Amino acid sequence: MSDGTPADLFFDAAIGLLQRVREEEAESIAAAGNLLADTVAAGGRLFAFGAGHSSLAAQDVVYRAGGLALMNLLAVPGVVGVDVTPATLGSALERVDGLAGAVLDTSPVRSGDALVIISLSGRNALPVEMAVNARGLGLKVIGVTSVAYASQTTSRHSSGTFLKDHCDIVLDSKIAVGDAELTLDTIPAPFAPASTVVTAALMQAVMATAAAALADRGIEPPLLRSGNVDGGHEWNRRVMREYGDRIFYRH
Repeated sequence: MSDGTPADLFFDAAIGLLQRVREEEAESIAAAGNLLADTVAAGGRLFAFGAGHSSLAAQDVVYRAGGLALMNLLAVPGVVGVDVTPATLGSALERVDGLAGAVLDTSPVRSGDALVIISLSGRNALPVEMAVNARGLGLKVIGVTSVAYASQTTSRHSSGTFLKDHCDIVLDSKIAVGDAELTLDTIPAPFAPASTVVTAALMQAVMATAAAALADRGIEPPLLRSGNVDGGHEWNRRVMREYGDRIFYRH
């Protein structure tokens, strides 16, 4: 590791990754945002899924101030985050064949909807089957993953394929295999993961693109406002009323 504090070096690494994603994924980000806008304009619903820490970026766009009200979390019990005990159970569930199909079959998704699947490695059974089964049901699938894993690791799905192989659009987070940006002679393992920073930024870039694309078509984007600003709750109640049949995180 070169000169600079670990904090400086992490910020440099994260900023470098964000710049790469901004430049190299611009077309895919635009395509993903327009796909979501197409779905909303056609009356479809939006869903996001991620397992483990990949779920953080999915959760960041659900029921979010400044975000699209129609983005719903497709939650799989036990893999949403580290709230399950033991935490290692979540990792184990990602490798269970057939779980994705059961989740989709009991979810509100239907043909014409869009699903964003976030998986850093894209190698486990759950995200791969989620993409395959969702497309089989007539959903459009956007995958957010690190494409490097497909060339440097082996798939854990029986097909030998990765998430990236089953998506309508792929967003490459550029994260190196292992998800650790820093090394230090006095520390025996690489450290400081940046995947959450980069993936969350990718997701928000897509959402911003979708909102602007809807506005360009003369459709008011169904955006939520912060409940901590005056009039925010009233605004959100109106949006929830208007789009209630496409929002599944409320009663």
